[in-house]
Amino acid sequence: MSIHRRGFIQIAGAACALAKLAKGANTRWAMVIDQQKCLKEENCDKCIKACTKTHNVPEIHDRAHEVKWIWKERFENAFNAESVPAVLQGKPVLTFCNHCDNPPCVRVCPTQATWKRSDGIVMMDWHRCIGCRYCVAACPYGSRSFNWSDPRPYIHELNSDYPTRTKGVVEKCTFCEERLAKNQLPACVEACKAKAMVFGDLNDPQSEVRKALGSRFALRRKPELGTKPEVYYLV
Repeated sequence: MSIHRRGFIQIAGAACALAKLAKGANTRWAMVIDQQKCLKEENCDKCIKACTKTHNVPEIHDRAHEVKWIWKERFENAFNAESVPAVLQGKPVLTFCNHCDNPPCVRVCPTQATWKRSDGIVMMDWHRCIGCRYCVAACPYGSRSFNWSDPRPYIHELNSDYPTRTKGVVEKCTFCEERLAKNQLPACVEACKAKAMVFGDLNDPQSEVRKALGSRFALRRKPELGTKPEVYYLV
């Protein structure tokens, strides 16, 4: 049986597409924070600023109404106090959506405005969000923010390549899924000059996240809840 050139190209293209889909189905994105490296850069907020600028996160200074994608907490507030080494007590730690393997936010959303992709990223569809805030209540990490007012007046430097949100919807970190689609690292990882943030495929034994996790002891936030966070902290 012979295959003409156009037919061969079509078959090859289909095979490549299937290979990409298969790889995507087997990918499990994860983040590793090296706490030692992060603490060496005292008062550094490059990752936070990069995220804010990239995703048009409004800078609202009223704590009751603030919107956060990535921020710093005291270590003992982010983790169970009894599991925190004494040397880390009172130290700041980066926190954001954990992109849980068993996300309670997804289970409670009545409109499927939040869902988990096959690669593990917990997503938000702001057009489907009705503002019920069930997901906010269900998240045990405080990783979701609600827009109590129009966020646009609080965006100081608009990024026209990324959509803004509206009053009455929930938002959060998405692991920069729009950058991953372009084979780019998350904005926070790219901005971190201390190399304290490592991102990659947890299912790939040769990935940087697997190498990082094999190098030192790692913690996850509230693992006893069974949410299976995919953000790890090297201590």
